[in-house]
Amino acid sequence: MATPLRVGLRSTGLTWLLAFLCESWLTLTWVLVLNLNWSPVIFKTYPDRLLQGVHELPSVDMFVTTADPVLEPPIILVNTVLSLLAVDYPAQKLACYVSDDGCSPLTYYSLVEASKFAQLWVPFCRKYDIQVRAPFRYLSNDPIITFSDRTKGFQHEWKRMKDEYEQLCHKIEVAVQKSVPPRDFADFSNVDRNNHPTVIKVMWENKEGLPDGLPHLVYIYREKRHNHPNHYKAGAMNVLTRVSGLMTNAPYMLNVDCDMFVNNPKAVLHAMCMFLDSKSESKIAFAQFPQEFYDGLKDDPYGNQMVVALQHLGRGAAGIQGPMYTGTGCFHRRKIIYGLSVDDLGSTNANLAEDICSKFGNSKELIKSVADALKGKTRPPNSLQSCIEAAYQVSGCGYENGTSWGTKMGWLYGSATEDVQIGLLIHKRGWRSCYCTPDPPAFLGCAPSGGPATMTQQKRWATGLLEILFSRGCPIFTSLFAKLQWRQSLVYLLILSSGLHPVFELCYVFLPAYCIIVDSHFLPKVQEPALCVPIALFLTNNINTLHEYLRAGLSVRAWWNNQRMTRVSTMTARLFGFFSVMLKIFGLSETVFEVTPKDQPSDSGGGDDHDAGSFTFSESPIFVSGTTILLVHLTTLVVSLLKLQYPPAHDERGSGLGEAFCSSWLVLCFWPFFKGLFRKGKHGIPKATIYKSATLAFLFLFWCRRTAMG
Repeated sequence: MATPLRVGLRSTGLTWLLAFLCESWLTLTWVLVLNLNWSPVIFKTYPDRLLQGVHELPSVDMFVTTADPVLEPPIILVNTVLSLLAVDYPAQKLACYVSDDGCSPLTYYSLVEASKFAQLWVPFCRKYDIQVRAPFRYLSNDPIITFSDRTKGFQHEWKRMKDEYEQLCHKIEVAVQKSVPPRDFADFSNVDRNNHPTVIKVMWENKEGLPDGLPHLVYIYREKRHNHPNHYKAGAMNVLTRVSGLMTNAPYMLNVDCDMFVNNPKAVLHAMCMFLDSKSESKIAFAQFPQEFYDGLKDDPYGNQMVVALQHLGRGAAGIQGPMYTGTGCFHRRKIIYGLSVDDLGSTNANLAEDICSKFGNSKELIKSVADALKGKTRPPNSLQSCIEAAYQVSGCGYENGTSWGTKMGWLYGSATEDVQIGLLIHKRGWRSCYCTPDPPAFLGCAPSGGPATMTQQKRWATGLLEILFSRGCPIFTSLFAKLQWRQSLVYLLILSSGLHPVFELCYVFLPAYCIIVDSHFLPKVQEPALCVPIALFLTNNINTLHEYLRAGLSVRAWWNNQRMTRVSTMTARLFGFFSVMLKIFGLSETVFEVTPKDQPSDSGGGDDHDAGSFTFSESPIFVSGTTILLVHLTTLVVSLLKLQYPPAHDERGSGLGEAFCSSWLVLCFWPFFKGLFRKGKHGIPKATIYKSATLAFLFLFWCRRTAMG
């Protein structure tokens, strides 16, 4: 008669141990969040005052990266480039470089046509002080509103711009449908996108150096070979850095993703307010602008707009050593990307030049430009075409062999989130960063609008963050042996450790189901006063987060969608990210950089379609875990309601209201999966996924029953 009791006590002890470990992890996370929010800072910039106090503005090189003409349609890239070319800044001080890792003739053709349209669009924007300089956004406005308080001359030019832009869109659409490059694009004929030489095209050059002209525009697709790793976006950014160093060598560099257009024409001036302050030269390494999105779905059904999370992360870190680099919408000092640390500021120019040759490769022209950049000198050549030969050399896939590119300077390799990695290295060298939040927002991008796209993005983030956490660049070690501040290391630890959340949440997700099936418990019973503790924690956390969303101007539904999607993405995409990193650590496979699909801009404004916020699925195995969790908890709720548990062996055993509430809460969180069980098409879960999930759910429930039977 003692055996069932021993089994029951052992089962209860195991559940309590797992609950304790999970709560310990969540407590650590809470401490890290408290550190982040302890001393928030908001920067205010005044571009008009800057223009009064600065005699000559510095040059800025602008980088745009794209990798796939299907997942990232050319019209999106075109609008981003046009908005960059039209910013309020002297044109002779700007140069735009586009990296096409997709080696696509469609992308090149679109940029050729866009450069022609830019000769009309840029003067129009400057003449009439247009605020939104991405044509797809501005020209889609209601003409009645646009024409208010405007002259007939403006109305005539506006209609002309709209006609010209529609022709541009039509040309690109026809080229996409034909998928055949024009005859004069010989460089793209019979090209394998993963095995091809470098192509660099100067698409437009401001030869006269006119301040109201069109900035330089350069197109690059770098060399790729099967036996050389291309290092994805990080590799592309390093090529852009080297090529721009030869051609224009601006002391500041802006990088944006292909979908992130300039929403505030004074964005560059706002960044210069941060850099040109008298005290910033020895402190500020980069100015990060927040990621904000246009035409986001109402109430953020996929939880990927991250309004509140980015506010906390940016403002909180700004009060310590500065925000992280998020990979887009960021201005960098070139010399810091070249590896300059705070300690090097006191070094002589000779000492700096002596260390160059062994780090930057064997291009004499590049070494000279790097030396100029480190000395604060900018001597661009008389013609961009004169640098083409050297630019081809530094774009070769073998140029980085034996150099420090990707390891100690430039964008670092080894992680799918190269942005966080290079930001950590910069902070490690003692530099600070700043969080610039002008009104209106400087840049706007497009958030993933479907389940598969959202999961792809979340999986890549989780994979990259864990790769950094398990590397030698772990922030705990860098705070001990480098110049990373202790509190800043905790901020990085908070972000990097988010990739470990699936392990602990997975335990917590299955604990209620296990307890209901075996008729055990890990929460206090209703009659026990200790039940007040988890209830108070639950209510306090949710009321606090709800208040934050309401204060940010968001709705209650947006709050719930973000709470729900946090659980869903953790148990699906981030879980797969964790597994992929574990396989990499054990040498079983390598992680792969996955491009997030971008939606083409439309004139509809987004969010009006009834099915726009409905969760979408695909054949991806990412959705198996979420469907399994739903099926498990649906079954356990039925078991609990019908009292089908294995008979209890002791009076103190038995699941309670707490476990049933947890299961019900998880079913609510995975409600889109529940609806997906009965829908078809992209809004329905594929049958193969349901069968796999049902098998896994049955195996878990069978194991629980065997455990209950001793």
